[in-house]
Amino acid sequence: MAEPLKNLLHPGLVTDMASHISVAAPDFDATRFSRLATDGMEALELMQRSERIRDALTETLPADYAVAANILRQALPTGDKPGLTGWALLPVNQFVSQHGLGHFDLSLALLKALTPHFTAEFGIRRLVHAEQDRALAEISGWTTDANHHVRRLASEGTRPRLPWAMRLPALVKDPQPILPILVALLDDPEDYVRRSVANSLNDIAKDHPALVADFVERHIEGASSERRQLLRHASRTLLKKGDAKALANFGFAAARGIETLLIVTTPVVTFGDKLGFSINVSNEDAEPQRLMIDYAIHHVKANGTLAPKVFKWKTLDLAAGGRQSIDRDHAIRAITTRVYYPGTHRIDILINGRVSASLDFELHMD
Repeated sequence: MAEPLKNLLHPGLVTDMASHISVAAPDFDATRFSRLATDGMEALELMQRSERIRDALTETLPADYAVAANILRQALPTGDKPGLTGWALLPVNQFVSQHGLGHFDLSLALLKALTPHFTAEFGIRRLVHAEQDRALAEISGWTTDANHHVRRLASEGTRPRLPWAMRLPALVKDPQPILPILVALLDDPEDYVRRSVANSLNDIAKDHPALVADFVERHIEGASSERRQLLRHASRTLLKKGDAKALANFGFAAARGIETLLIVTTPVVTFGDKLGFSINVSNEDAEPQRLMIDYAIHHVKANGTLAPKVFKWKTLDLAAGGRQSIDRDHAIRAITTRVYYPGTHRIDILINGRVSASLDFELHMD
């Protein structure tokens, strides 16, 4: 079984944090900090543990935020000197978010210095929410920073719907202010940065599908393979929903004369095993067609209703009168993002965003 996420923050990490902060501030009460940070830790989940450590920082660092921020910055790694890094910086993000609004420029500078050693996407969002124009004016300049972690923070920290973090309601409503940041990073040399841009555009697509479909249309002509991959990933929600403009951007049209035979080879699946299925697809139209084939599993929820989850599968070009068979195994196993329930599930085959065939299968919990 996978290690619980909460164990990313543990007593040993707290001890290391205390040691690094003590180097930056010899008067720091490392013993009290460690005691407060680990009190009841075992019963807490990841974000609760982070908040406990944040509160311990609040209790033991100087009450003057500017002084405390300087200590935390001095505790970061420099050169060969070790320092705060990795998950130890999640509670530092929360400390800045909670206490740093009154020292806007200092907080932005600290987060920029912090992000190469973990990420500052969680700490920066309250600053963006509080003073969006001021924050974006500074963050926009980070798109040309030499450090790719800083460039990524420019897009990741301003994502309207960043997972695990507060939403940015103003940018959910109107994402236009962050589009120049995303345009500036479309051809970033680092895939790490480009994927962040794609994820931000995908966030926007959930509320403004036409805006993103138009954005992709404007930037796909003559695009490099890297940019094209970014734009495809940015369009994934729209493509799964069969958005006509998004499909057209990647050469797909509404499927015509496509016949699909779906065969479920494991009509009864025991939890932990795989759902096996295959399809026979034929193009009865007089013209060749480009097909995007996905599938959706409709999972039984606790209340007995079904909730679909779409999975990418295959793209193929099918000649007029052409036929092709493909098969797939889909694992039904424990994951952290879903609770499985027994009962009648359904699988849909989606061709160019539209349901082309469906069958039920039974899930048994052993």
